[in-house]
Parts: sequence; C-alpha cells; structure tokens
Amino acid sequence: MAAAFDGSTISPLWGVPFGGILLSIALMPLFAPSFWHHHSGKVSAAWALAFLLPFAALHGPALAGTQLMHALVAEYIPFIVLLTALFTVAGGIHIRGNLHGAPGLNTAILAIGAVLASFMGTTGASMLLIRPLIRANDNRVHRVHVVVFFIFIVSNVGGSLTPLGDPPLFLGFLKGVDFFWTARNILPDTMFVLGVLLVLFHLIDRHYYRKEGILPVDPTPDTRGIGFDGAANFWLLAGVVALVLMSGFWKPGVHFDVAGTEVGLPGLLRDAGLIAITLVSLKITAKSVHQANQFEWGPMAEVAKLFAGIFLTIIPVIAMLRAGTQGPFGAVVSAVTRPDGQPDPAMYFWATGILSSFLDNAPTYLVFFNTAGGDPVALMTTYATTLAAISAGAVFMGANTYIGNAPNLMVKAIAESRGVRMPSFFGYMAWSMVILLPLFVLSTFLFFR
Repeated sequence: MAAAFDGSTISPLWGVPFGGILLSIALMPLFAPSFWHHHSGKVSAAWALAFLLPFAALHGPALAGTQLMHALVAEYIPFIVLLTALFTVAGGIHIRGNLHGAPGLNTAILAIGAVLASFMGTTGASMLLIRPLIRANDNRVHRVHVVVFFIFIVSNVGGSLTPLGDPPLFLGFLKGVDFFWTARNILPDTMFVLGVLLVLFHLIDRHYYRKEGILPVDPTPDTRGIGFDGAANFWLLAGVVALVLMSGFWKPGVHFDVAGTEVGLPGLLRDAGLIAITLVSLKITAKSVHQANQFEWGPMAEVAKLFAGIFLTIIPVIAMLRAGTQGPFGAVVSAVTRPDGQPDPAMYFWATGILSSFLDNAPTYLVFFNTAGGDPVALMTTYATTLAAISAGAVFMGANTYIGNAPNLMVKAIAESRGVRMPSFFGYMAWSMVILLPLFVLSTFLFFR
C-alpha cells in the first residue's frame, strides 16, 4: 500500500506513454519492421522513461522510485519468473511424431489445449502445443487461421476455470476467492464460448482443407508413433503448479519490506522455486529436444522487454482507474453501476474485457474487483454474477489483441519464426472483431443480464 498514490489528482496526460507503447506495438511492426525487430526493447524503455523521468521531476524521486520498485517487485518480476518457468519447462517437452494437420486433428488439439490451459496455465499449454500444431500443418497452404484460433482458444478462453489458468484469476484467489469458485460459476459461459469457437474453427479449417486439394509434400518425415521426449519436464511442470498453489494457500504471516513494497514469504519461496525449476529444466533437457522444438529465447525476450514498458507506463493509468468516479476515468467507473447503485454485470463484463484487451488483464481485474466492493465473500454470493462477469471479461477478452495476454505475443513470435505469416496488430484485431465480438455480445445476453 505504500506504493499507492492518489490518481484523482493527476492529469489524463500521464496515460500518454502507455498509449505510446501500445501504438508502437501496433504500428511499428507494420511500417518499420526492421527497426522494430532490432530495437523494440529500446522503444519500450524510451516510453517507460517518458513516464518515469517527468514523474520523478514533478512528484519527487522518492515516490517515483517507490512506484518503480513496486511495479518490479510486486508485479513484473513474479509475472516474468512464472512465464519463464512455464516457457522453459514446456519448451523442454517434445511431442515426437509426424501428425497430419487435417481438420479433425487440428480441432482435437485445440480442444485438448483448452482443457490443459486451466491446469497448466495458458502459457504452459500454449508453449507445449503450438510447436507440434505448426509442425502438423507445415505442408498446408492456409495456416494463419489455425494459429489465430489457437490464440483464441488455448492462449485465452481455455484458462478461465481455475486460478492456475490465467493471472487475473490467480490474483482473485489470493484475494480470497475459493479455488473452485470460478469453475462452478463460469463453466457454462466457458463451455458455450469454447464450443462455438471449436465448431467455427472446424468449419473454416475444413473449407480451406478442401480448397487446397492435394497438399504439397510434407517436410516432416513420417514416424512410427507418437511419443514424448523430455518427459521429465512433466514432473517439473507439476512442481510449478505446486509452488503456485502453495503461495496461495500458505499464509504464515511473514512479510518483508522491499523499498516500500510488502513482499510475503510464500511469494518469495514461489519465485525462488520457479527460478530453480527453470534452471533444472535447462540442465536436464537434452540438446536434441530443444533442437527438435526449435527452442529459442527470442519470444520470451520480446515479451519480457515489452511488458517491462507496459508494467511501468500502466502505473498512472491504474491509479486513475482506482480513483473511481472522482478520477479522470470516472465515466468508466460510473458506467458499471446502475441508477439504483447496484453493479451492472453486463457493463462489468465489457468494461473489464475492453480494458483487458489493451491493459494488462491482471491489474484490470483487480481494479474492477475493488470497484465492485472488494469483499470476496459478498462477490462470491450476493454479487456472484458480477464477479463471474469480471472474471470472464478479463480472461475471454484477452484474446481481442496481441497484447491482451502474454502468450498471444509468444505464440505469434514462434509461428513467425516457423514461416507462418501472422496478421499485423490490426489484422489480428479484424479476426477478433469478426469472430469474438459477436460471440461476446451473445454471451452477455445469455449469462450477464
């Protein structure tokens, strides 16, 4: 709490650096691809400094330093440590064998990934399955739709049923929401969205498959069967799950002050354990497995650089949202409340979802969790529909843009490194607006009225 400051007293102009980094991610790969490829980290750092230096000059180096440390220690480092562990462990598991990317198989892989995402996280499931899925379709002419639907289903919607699936739900778990509450309360919503997406994908993939006719020679040689190399990483993956659960269930009451930010012992042990698991995975995984997976640090490095800038420039935006109706974004907060003062679940679904499409969905979830009262007992009972709307909005609509959820960018980078010409930032949004937005409108009328 020492890192908090009053967002009602600052100008909306403090949101410009955050808008700048979003526009950079959206436009630079389109208009200056070579520059962006070599200097994206520098652009991210420049926007971060565009917020941090003026903030230090106007509000003092002490407050600026506290904000920086809070963003790093409480948010960015745990976020990146968990992503790195999942990326490394999943990258150490090679699904051996030549799958043939027909519509039935592709749909089955997406369905399996949707189930796995709620138990090993959207990042873990995405990193485990994206490489074999691309390999299975490496002789297909039309592959973009396969990766786009993979991002929709495995990297986002599939992670909506447990706190292990997506960071917003994990934050809710830490705030006191029961582990199985989400599964009990948004299972129908999730099954509806996943069911429609899987049917749509199968129809689109079958159309392209038939249109392609006789496919070119498959560059992946046939093998006798399907198997796993690097299977020991499954045990490490179980260790990642255990550490995350431990940090939520164990409450020893031991805390440490790091430059004004309170850090609990369970969180420290979790992060230390995740780093150890990452190093063990790198040590025990054979080089041949990494080579077969074409494992490289590029996608992880890109996510780390971009989200460093996002986590810093988002500080004033979140503060202004937390200020509620008294802040610069008071209209957003007012929009989610009915005239009688009761929360409007439909508006919470869309407000959380739209902001989660462009902001980090974890702090966005927390903002609206607190806007709805912040009492987990009341939200799980009296206002259960509102909490379900916040949870679904944060997870589902992370699929609307490449930056809505970290695995989106990682999957995009891996696909492009394997020759799939992925859509631009706005090209991807065209897919999401045509397919996802009508589905979310229908979900609103079915589940959040």
